[in-house]
Formats: sequence, C-alpha cells, structure tokens
Amino acid sequence: MHVSEHVTSANGVRVHYRRAGEGPGLVLLHGWPQTGHCWRRVLPELARTHTVIAPDLRGYGRTDKPRDGYDKRTMAADMAALVEQLGFGEVDVVGHDRGARVAHRWALDRPEQVRRLGVLDIIPTREMWRRLDAGVAPGYWHWLFHLQPDLPERLAGADVAGYLGYFFEHWTHNRHGLEPEAVEEYVRAFSVPGALRAGFDDYRASFPTDAEHDDADAEAGRRLTMPVLALWGATGLPARLPMLDVWREYADDVRGAGIPECGHFLAEERPGEVLRHLREFLAA
Repeated sequence: MHVSEHVTSANGVRVHYRRAGEGPGLVLLHGWPQTGHCWRRVLPELARTHTVIAPDLRGYGRTDKPRDGYDKRTMAADMAALVEQLGFGEVDVVGHDRGARVAHRWALDRPEQVRRLGVLDIIPTREMWRRLDAGVAPGYWHWLFHLQPDLPERLAGADVAGYLGYFFEHWTHNRHGLEPEAVEEYVRAFSVPGALRAGFDDYRASFPTDAEHDDADAEAGRRLTMPVLALWGATGLPARLPMLDVWREYADDVRGAGIPECGHFLAEERPGEVLRHLREFLAA
C-alpha cells in the first residue's frame, strides 16, 4: 500500500501528513516523543478499508512549530481544519499518548465530526491530575518536569538522543527500546530548531489550560457520545489504573483491553494486536 506525504495549511499552520487508501476517513494522531511515523506498522493495513491520514501534530515532525497554540482545543482545531480541507465531514479518530488527548478534546468540541474514538495508553488529562498521588507520580515525573519553563530544553537539548532514549527503553515491555531506525527518526525530528520546546509546550498546556477546559466540560455534564475504544499496554504505566472504569466516567459507550506483553508504544510493540482491536472496532 503506497503511503504519500503532503503539506497543507490548516488553522494557520502548515501541517505535514501521510495519506493512504480509500474509503471512510480515519485519522491517526501520534504522541510524544514521536511523530506520525509511529503508525508505520499499522497504517498500510488500515488503509485497505479506510482513507488513513496520519499527521504530525502542531510542533512535531515536519509540521510548523509556532510559539503558541499547544492547548488541546487549538491542536484539535488544527486537525478539524485538516480533515475539512481534505473533504471529510466525519472521521474515525485514533490517538496515542498526547495525540489521544488531542483526539479526546476534538471529540468533545466537535462530536458531529468524530464518528468513533480510539484512545491508546491514556486516561483523560483531568483524571491524570486528580490521580497524581504518591503511587502514580513516580511513573509520570516527566509531566511535572516538562511543565517547567526553559529548563527541560536546556537539559534535554544537551543530549537529545540520551533523553529520548531513556523513554524508548523504559516505556517498552522488553526494555530493548524501539528499532534503531525509528529511534533515529525521532531523534532527528526533535533535534531541529524549536522541536524540543514545542513538545514541552504541549505538556505545559496541560496545566492549567487543558485542565480548565476539561473541568468545564465535566461540570457541564458533557460526555463522549460516540463509541470509544481504550487500549493500553498491559505492562505499561496506565495498566496500574482502572482504565475502563475511568473512561466510563467520561463516555457512554466504552470498550477496550490491555495488550499483553506490551509497554507504552502499542502500535510499534504489538502492531498485530492493535490492528485486531482496531479492525473490530472500526467495523462495528
């Protein structure tokens, strides 16, 4: 299956995206510290039944890295503008890590545009802040570090490969990390000017801005009404939490499962299992 690459303007930023296949629209949103490259093992198969679009989010990869707009509402608006420009009235959306937070906000703000929602290895941002106790915080220390102004760029910028490599090793099930070619691609992407800062700005938007948006929706009783699929790595950090119970506090129709022998990077560590779950969900 041929995967083509494109750049277009959406919501005031130039967005780089990959596209393959024909049929209903399916958008795949990556997380940190990655780019749309993370979907390479599942995108061609999904493109057998869907038009698959895998962008680099604002600030990531070959997409623009402006100084602002990293709240999830703005990042979701980027994606909404992209699919509208590509001619899709509604799409299925699957997000991993930070991309799943963008996807969650997209589905809350524009439920008419998101037909089905897949969230990989996260709970809602609001729940992360509510549950960040002594049992959870040691695994999510990077959230608090990345919130700090300027310091993460200075320290991580001195050794981008070393810093990102820590996560690729510690967040994978086998502790061997991802394959060297993928790691090289991500290190390259985060070594260009502005990339580290933009990725940390994504986290900095989590508090207070994203948290305030999430709290406002919760207080207003707004929930996800489309079908939701939650997947997580059975040996990863979110597996310590009651994943389905948490998502059912935010959505009406939730299904999901832990992926055995899998850490954080689901689509790269266990692509076959991820494909099986996504196919069943998208065909339902």
